[in-house]
Amino acid sequence: MTESIPMVDIVGVGLNATDTVIRLPHFPAFNSKVEFRISDVLPGGQVASAMVACSKWGLKTRYVGKIGDDSFGLLQRHAMEAAGVEAHWTVAQNCQSQSSYILVDDGTGERTVLWKRDPRLELFSAEVHKDWVVRSRLLHVDGHDCTAAAAAARWAREAHIPVTADIDNRYQGVEALLENVDYAVTSREFPARIAGDEDLFVSLPRMAARFGCRLVGATLGVDGVLVWDGAEFHYAPAFDVKPVDTTGAGDIFHAAFAFSLLRGDALPQILDFSCAAAGLACLGLGARGGISTLEEVQAMVGSGPRRPAAYSRERLTAAGAAT
Repeated sequence: MTESIPMVDIVGVGLNATDTVIRLPHFPAFNSKVEFRISDVLPGGQVASAMVACSKWGLKTRYVGKIGDDSFGLLQRHAMEAAGVEAHWTVAQNCQSQSSYILVDDGTGERTVLWKRDPRLELFSAEVHKDWVVRSRLLHVDGHDCTAAAAAARWAREAHIPVTADIDNRYQGVEALLENVDYAVTSREFPARIAGDEDLFVSLPRMAARFGCRLVGATLGVDGVLVWDGAEFHYAPAFDVKPVDTTGAGDIFHAAFAFSLLRGDALPQILDFSCAAAGLACLGLGARGGISTLEEVQAMVGSGPRRPAAYSRERLTAAGAAT
């Protein structure tokens, strides 16, 4: 089978979702009525959106995921085809695809997500072919379907293929997944849940030591990103943008991280590029509406305004020395 599977730059195994994005003049108070300004049904999902971004930036991409046999699943298929992503779908019969209702506050661009995922949408390792994974230069996963993701990460590790992970919660089996992840950049809250300390300067090194990751980190929203590479901390502040919709900013951050890593950039450049892509992602509606061109991302890296730094160089140095 291997000979018939084309080589790609990056393969993603993980979530897709269909988002109904509802823009509001302000977030509604309890037991109130608010006239919404506009609503759109748009494709999203952590890994699926990351693969679309990487394809737009010129990488050969593959996606492995599960959908229902409904109109949302059909939308996902069409979106992947339109983006030029090679997609391998498992279809759950008589099942609604994962969907979300995303309430976006027009004043701040911040969003509240209401979501539903049928248990039958879980992707299993038997539904992922090893050749889809090993015929790539990099594997990207999330932590939702850990059985499938862990198997894919193990195959990648055996084939000396780097693994990046976008993990936002302590899902069942995530520990087994992390054992084969090289670059784990998680939500702000996750390191404390896995390492028992809310101080990232403590929990990130603990996490790296426990699982053997090359790099661990946490995205911090408007405060940027903090990572530990096993020897020192690195920090990049976020770019200062006025967000339209923050949906998908983290997905695009991880797409940019993988892209920049494959390009061979040094770590400071990877973090800057990822923060710039994430900031620009907030200027469009939905998870994929703000995927910018490479030229636009590089321009933001070169001259875009930054938000105030959450950590000083002295603080980073002192924390690294104390570890």
